[in-house]
Amino acid sequence: MQMLEGIKVLDITQYLAGPTVGRLMAELGAEVIKIEIAPDGDPSRSLPISKKGTSGYFVQQNRGKKSVGLDIKKSGSSQIIERLIKQADVFVENLGPGVLEKRKWDWKNVKNLNDRLVMASISMYGKTGHLSHKTGYDWAAQAFSGLMHMTGERKGPPTPVGIGIADVGAGVHAFAGIGMALFHRMRTGRGQFIDISMVDALFHMHDLSIQGSSLSDDNWKPKRCGTHHELIAPFGVFQGPTGFLVILSLQRQWPLVCKAMGKPELIDDQRFHDLGSRARNQDILKEIIERWAKSYRTNDEVLEIFESFRVPAAPVLEPYEAINHPYFKSREQVREIRDDTLGTFLIPGFPFKFSDQNTLSLEAPHLGQHNREVVVEQLGFSEAEFLMFEKNNILVSRRNK
Repeated sequence: MQMLEGIKVLDITQYLAGPTVGRLMAELGAEVIKIEIAPDGDPSRSLPISKKGTSGYFVQQNRGKKSVGLDIKKSGSSQIIERLIKQADVFVENLGPGVLEKRKWDWKNVKNLNDRLVMASISMYGKTGHLSHKTGYDWAAQAFSGLMHMTGERKGPPTPVGIGIADVGAGVHAFAGIGMALFHRMRTGRGQFIDISMVDALFHMHDLSIQGSSLSDDNWKPKRCGTHHELIAPFGVFQGPTGFLVILSLQRQWPLVCKAMGKPELIDDQRFHDLGSRARNQDILKEIIERWAKSYRTNDEVLEIFESFRVPAAPVLEPYEAINHPYFKSREQVREIRDDTLGTFLIPGFPFKFSDQNTLSLEAPHLGQHNREVVVEQLGFSEAEFLMFEKNNILVSRRNK
């Protein structure tokens, strides 16, 4: 039995943050009914990179879901949504501010339709607070959360992380919150609302930045570190003989770093005696380490030496290099999937490793592929009502090219 088998999810989400939730739940066996807003469905269907009009971006985030193409601006759509709400265990949405409230699909109203419902909303700033009316995308969340301030060269401009860390991070937070809420419902019989802000999801990742300023009475201000940590050394990115390496040493590892390099005399060198002194002299230390590393032919040789002394170190891999790395293969983190339009291609694997779960074979749906199955077979609308929905373009569908 799959972990979420028997759990029905109403998914009114688009792009990345919201679809991440349903993607993870589908992997664990939940039935995820995705409402795609007419006329074109989830806008991520048109994002690059695509072939034959089908986007790999959409396929990766929506495998295993059932698609219902629905024009939510038409009054008949409420009949379908409200029946789904009554049947659903979970309702996930990431529409713009006011969209749900206008249609009375917000928590205030849907909890009266189904008091066991677990509802999660993902938005830029959350449903409360004086910025709740604003919209935004991933990089805006990175900027406002302070994450972007901490990323980039020390004397350079703030730099965004080059992947959707705010979107996916918010989606994983919602996924975790839903699991806890379902557990709470099992014990109490009550559903509840989960308010996820993309900004909050990033802001709570700050480790030293917030408490460091507070404990120092604002005498210490967090700054961009660039490629090396401001307060710890050696702790950063180093040029190796065949590429870049990350070498990470706290106080306990420092003697091991020195022994690994065959330079035990550095252990008691006053320039490098403790974390603070090494941080102040990290430019000198960086030069010593890089000169030593370049005495070897390859990065692998350097990494093997550090490994033998239990010094944390790793190569800086480009994503296409990771595809063929034995680690990702052994962890099933690179997997080949098939789409009937795109054919076979690679996506990241499922990040949660459960001892009692099977891997499911999932495919992404065509727009409106499951209209009849959901509306007639599950919700109990008659064939005549279904045809009326189609005739009035309340329900839409389109096969991929």
